[in-house]
Amino acid sequence: MSSFPVLNVGFSNIVFKEKILVIMQAESAGAKRLRSEAKDHLRLIDATQGRKTRSLLVLDSGHIVLSAIRPDSLTKRLESADNSIGMEDEEED
Repeated sequence: MSSFPVLNVGFSNIVFKEKILVIMQAESAGAKRLRSEAKDHLRLIDATQGRKTRSLLVLDSGHIVLSAIRPDSLTKRLESADNSIGMEDEEED
């Protein structure tokens, strides 16, 4: 386990927990708007590895991180001390 407080957002991509402001469902209207604006301003980070985007993380720097892991799974990872990668989270379509 890492000594830094990080969140695994899938496929060995990590984000510092203290930088996360919001975790949203990717299909909401607000999330789609944020995603579009971030792309226009070159602040979009795609961590999905080509999979369906399930959640969107808003960082304090204004960057938006796209993840293929569901928001509830990411929330559980945030709350738990164990941040291991679950294959069931990454392989869902």
